Amino acid sequence: MEPFEYRRAASGKEALALASRGGAQFLAGGTELINWMRIGIERPATLIDITRIDGLSHITTLPNGGLSIGALNRLNDVAQHALVAQRYPVLSQAILKAASAQIRNLATIGGNPLQRVRCPYFRADEPTPCNRRSPGSGCAALHGFNEKHAIFGWTDDCVAVQPSDPAVALAALDAAYVVRGISGVRRIPARDFHVLPGEDPSAHHRLRPGELMVAMEIPRHWPRSAYLKIRERESYEYATASVAVALDLDGDVIRRARIALGSVAMKPWRLDETERRLAGVRIGSPEMDAAINAGFGDARALSRNAYKIQLARNAVARAIDQAAEA
Repeated sequence: MEPFEYRRAASGKEALALASRGGAQFLAGGTELINWMRIGIERPATLIDITRIDGLSHITTLPNGGLSIGALNRLNDVAQHALVAQRYPVLSQAILKAASAQIRNLATIGGNPLQRVRCPYFRADEPTPCNRRSPGSGCAALHGFNEKHAIFGWTDDCVAVQPSDPAVALAALDAAYVVRGISGVRRIPARDFHVLPGEDPSAHHRLRPGELMVAMEIPRHWPRSAYLKIRERESYEYATASVAVALDLDGDVIRRARIALGSVAMKPWRLDETERRLAGVRIGSPEMDAAINAGFGDARALSRNAYKIQLARNAVARAIDQAAEA
């Protein structure tokens, strides 16, 4: 780890001013950032501690009936909040499936979607070909160990996946990330917050240098929702594939559906075609199965992960059943 300057910001204005000097990173829970610094993924000249900033730890209702969640809320606090658990079970469940209880007591809801990819080549202690760490060096996972890598949206430049569990739920809920910079406030749709390699193989998300994540906004209630995480072990493991489902039902007929897959692409992957075809379809019907299959028309396997296509398809069906029973 290289030397750095530590600064504690007393306000959002001060944090942005410090960040505008360049070479800075914001520090909240630090559960990922310190690891990145240890292995050389990040080398900030300055760490700006934002944990004392007021106004970023709220959970409040919006005028339209939605919910605003401050970025500094600890993961467990969000998952256990009554409004989140009642209105958005999928988000509560996704958080409780993330990491360990100890990490969830420290990590923030704003920091979690900023996780870097879980590719072993990207996170290796010794340098390996990886366009995300060294642009232009290639992608060792393309023909290497790629059992848990992407089945959607990958290119020869990068086949990694985005690992955040809450990000998948937020994408399914049509949430937006609220970010603040020197030039003002932006709202970025959660489904498009992360960057696919076809656009930029070295980028992870759409935050601009010096911008600060301040909140997530969810526009409407989805009490019939569920999160299913498939992993090699139940405790403290990243997903092989995950699914966030939110349903609007009339009896057992789907009026509207939102479905996002996790750990299958460099961003939470919305199954838009499946959502469209599920409108008016009965739970458990052959039409439901056909609608799910239609969402996988663009899925492409790598050399070692063809199993993930069927795994993710089956997980969608299970998650729809779970959401319907909520």
